[in-house]
Amino acid sequence: MSLKKGMPLSPDCTSQKLMEIDSHPSSAAFDVINQTLQANEADRKDALGKAKAIFAFNLKNSSGEEAAWYLDLKNKGEVGQGSAPAGDKADVTLSLSDSDFAQLVTGKANAQRLFMGGKLKIKGNIMKATKMEPILKKAQGGAKL
Repeated sequence: MSLKKGMPLSPDCTSQKLMEIDSHPSSAAFDVINQTLQANEADRKDALGKAKAIFAFNLKNSSGEEAAWYLDLKNKGEVGQGSAPAGDKADVTLSLSDSDFAQLVTGKANAQRLFMGGKLKIKGNIMKATKMEPILKKAQGGAKL
């Protein structure tokens, strides 16, 4: 399996496969978010209707390596590597460490506190950034980071 920038993850993509591809522990969280979106059509349509945005995540791991992921809650309701789906651009870009993202996804950290503490940087429409909270909450049960 090979992931290309701007290409969504396949629904059968496992955390193990992602860990082989990427040295970022957050890869597993994006897999869970994608599975959550693909598992229930009604929930996915609800998320698309509420968020109406593409979120880009620039994450830096403990080795200083950076990786980009996107969460498309504007068009298809999918997750992929890169800053946005091919031919599109992110409405909001969130930059933070891999470990802070893991804390955020598992519910151990709050996005507002990370932002106020300077650990989360946001470019673009900050109000849209608040719209991703519900999908992260739904994915929390399956995210084991």
